[in-house]
Amino acid sequence: MKILVLLLALAYGHALERGRDYEKDKVCKELSALGKDDFRSLSLVLYSRKFPSGTFEQVTQLVKQVVSLTEDCCAEDADPNCYDDRTTALSVLSCASDSPFPEHPGTAECCTREGLERKLCMAALKHPPQEFPTYVEPTNDEICEAFRKDPMEFADKFLYEYSVNYGQAPLPILVSYTKSYLSMVGTCCTSPNPTVCFLKERLQIKHLSLLTTLSNRVCSQYAVYGMEKSRRSHLIKLAQRVPTADLKDVLPLAEDITNILSKCCESTSEDCMATELPEHTVKICDSLSTKNSKFEECCNEKTPMGIFVCTYFMPAAQPPELPAVKLPTSKDVCDSTNTNVMDQYTFELGRRTQIPEVFLSKVLEPTLKSLSECCASEDSTACLNAKGPKLKKELSSFIDKGQELCKDYSENTFTEYKKKLSQQLRAKLPDATSMELADVVNKHSDFASKCCSINSPPLYCDSEIDAEMKNVPKF
Repeated sequence: MKILVLLLALAYGHALERGRDYEKDKVCKELSALGKDDFRSLSLVLYSRKFPSGTFEQVTQLVKQVVSLTEDCCAEDADPNCYDDRTTALSVLSCASDSPFPEHPGTAECCTREGLERKLCMAALKHPPQEFPTYVEPTNDEICEAFRKDPMEFADKFLYEYSVNYGQAPLPILVSYTKSYLSMVGTCCTSPNPTVCFLKERLQIKHLSLLTTLSNRVCSQYAVYGMEKSRRSHLIKLAQRVPTADLKDVLPLAEDITNILSKCCESTSEDCMATELPEHTVKICDSLSTKNSKFEECCNEKTPMGIFVCTYFMPAAQPPELPAVKLPTSKDVCDSTNTNVMDQYTFELGRRTQIPEVFLSKVLEPTLKSLSECCASEDSTACLNAKGPKLKKELSSFIDKGQELCKDYSENTFTEYKKKLSQQLRAKLPDATSMELADVVNKHSDFASKCCSINSPPLYCDSEIDAEMKNVPKF
């Protein structure tokens, strides 16, 4: 399906193009190119992504209004003011107290504005990423039962549910996968042997399915972190996975994957992520396969996507015995020609610890900020000498607490981890009842399952880490 930046140029559009005639022309051309059915399906994907907290009924109501508006205003005999009048009416309706449409955080602020300013304000609103997808694919029998009952309703609900859950995947990839999936359902639910058909068809779209879910994960993190923090995050993860490597081995890779995400997560090209990720895996293997046996194993995977998945889910390695890392001096930090000093410090911290990246990124941000602030002071050396001991103490304390929270998690199965955790907490809390102990174990293990892996979601874990750090049990 051809993808252009289209519908969101309407009341909720993200294209900040100026000129109503241009917007109308663009949308009308898209309707003509796609046809009503594909235009409607694409609308459903777009608005489900944009309003992941909206109900199915709210999103489909908005889609109905947008498709109707587009059809009416793109007709040859349409009033010249149709497009502008109808999109304005749509934005007014979205601000009504009884609006049938989904609401964004920040909608109330936008509704204090008027006309085009209001539309552009709404266009800029974004929901945070859905870091824990809840979509569960039904069984083959359930799929076909729902499909045979009402093919259009089945397709609409699938597009809505999948797009809500995997909305950070690049739009062309998401559209391509959902279209392939619905084609599979239409083929297999009308075939003589649906089970065999599903098996065969799922193998055909396996690569696309993996690309969709994985790109959703990496783009979700990028959406939260942005360019610079994302770069630092990937540097930490690579340092932890291959602590025997040097900065010169991993820094170009961290920069490369960050550049790919900045280019592809919002790209309207179907080939962006599919082309760039395989090229990235070649660089990974060239740089790291001789530095670490696990990376060497990953680089023996049959496909580039297999290599990327293998390296992405690789846990942190056991840190080597190294002397404690020292804070960089004011001379190094404030030397504008020494651009890698902060990267070197981040890398050295990462390779010395197994503390999950979300912890290390969180504590590094204020540390690096304090170091930079000293460079802006009158006496940078005195500033760093004064702040240095406190920064080192806070950093060390935070890392120690993070290691306590995540102790044993990555080295054990979840069942074994909970068993060890129960034993440790029983020794720590001898007076707790069995129910109280079970509650503490469940709470702690739930935190660990979400925030103690190398690819933990940063948005969720940020507030959870704050809460846990207030009262960390000493094992």
